[in-house]
Amino acid sequence: MDDGAQVGEGSKIWHFSHISAGARIGPGCSIGQNVFVAAGVQIGTGVKIQNNVSVYEGVILEDYVFCGPSMVFTNVKTPRSEFPRNTSADYTPTLVKRGASIGANATVVTGVTLHEGAFVAAGAVVTRDVPAYTIVAGVPARAIGFMSASGDVLEFGQADTVTDSAGHTYQKLSDTEVRRLS
Repeated sequence: MDDGAQVGEGSKIWHFSHISAGARIGPGCSIGQNVFVAAGVQIGTGVKIQNNVSVYEGVILEDYVFCGPSMVFTNVKTPRSEFPRNTSADYTPTLVKRGASIGANATVVTGVTLHEGAFVAAGAVVTRDVPAYTIVAGVPARAIGFMSASGDVLEFGQADTVTDSAGHTYQKLSDTEVRRLS
């Protein structure tokens, strides 16, 4: 860990990981083996980052985000070796909101937002924003359903609202949008 990195109380960082100066990791996080966290990255409370993940400059992970093994964030839209983009002005921000989960080997292209409770399936390539509580899969990632904050697949059928196993109620607004009511 570099001098100037901030790590919250109770966070665990496994071996062969590098936390850069200026990175901020909240309390109660688990940072797996061989993880890189770049300068300026903000990681919230209770975030779990599995092995072999690089969290590049411009990425913000809000509270209780899950990053599966070997998933990938990018931070430059048009990378070139001969003409490097290496200033913070060159990086497009990526925001992963509270409770979102990203599966193993998924790729999240720079500049997108994964909204609250979004679920990215293993191996998906996310090239655009993912709405709240939406499950996406495939290359490129497409919506295939909805998931509650507690991990229940939401089956609306003919109903406009459903309740998950934790007692939270969700309302289907359209074929692509759900909101949590309670």
